[in-house]
Amino acid sequence: MAVEEEDGTLTLTIKDYPYANDGLLVWESIKEWTSDYVKHYYSSAADVTGDKELNGWWDEVRTQGHADKKDEPWWPKLDSRESLVQVLTSIMWVTSGHHAAVNFAQYPLAGYFPNRPTIARKKMPVEEGPDRAEHMADFRAKPEKELLEVFPSQFQAVLVMTVLHVLSSHWPDEQHMGRHVEPAWEADPIIKSAFQKLQDNMLKNEEIIDERNGAGDLRNRCGAGVMPYELFKRSSGAGDTGKGLPYSISI
Repeated sequence: MAVEEEDGTLTLTIKDYPYANDGLLVWESIKEWTSDYVKHYYSSAADVTGDKELNGWWDEVRTQGHADKKDEPWWPKLDSRESLVQVLTSIMWVTSGHHAAVNFAQYPLAGYFPNRPTIARKKMPVEEGPDRAEHMADFRAKPEKELLEVFPSQFQAVLVMTVLHVLSSHWPDEQHMGRHVEPAWEADPIIKSAFQKLQDNMLKNEEIIDERNGAGDLRNRCGAGVMPYELFKRSSGAGDTGKGLPYSISI
């Protein structure tokens, strides 16, 4: 899927893959902010390993938060500034960018139930099998009737649409990534500057996403019947917008 370059950046092997392409923009922005923050407060690996509160938190994450997986060998060790940055970036990515991409697209993509029906009440007519002649004759005579009998009922469709609408909606009081600055960050000139960089990167990412959506050769994000891919754009108002990056998951 991707090749890691000498400087640590990733180059995708698939050019027209909106989730990965735009997701990497957000990932790199989060990682840069996290790296600046960690390196300001931890001057060496010894500072990380010697922080009892930090290591107590990480131990709790592994042994209590994921007790069934606590002995797995793949858990990262907090033994350097780089490992701490990787852990924090991963957590921030999952609760912001990754969740936004899989959650806020639900209503725009599946709210119109023929696009992604959640149930089939009977089998679709097929050209094979012992009853093919009868089934295909009915389908050819009245295809709309046959399809509506396969699709969810009105009640089922409205129920799913309502749930997707609630799940995919932004609320007016949401805090989106790179907008709300904590007083402690603002009081420290170095952290304030790092946060300003995060804000600038988020704005730049939106410009890049708009440019990609306007490129005629990227068929997975523009063209007839294809919605512009905006799930990783930070800014969003309330409601179902198909974009917006809240800081965390809230249901």
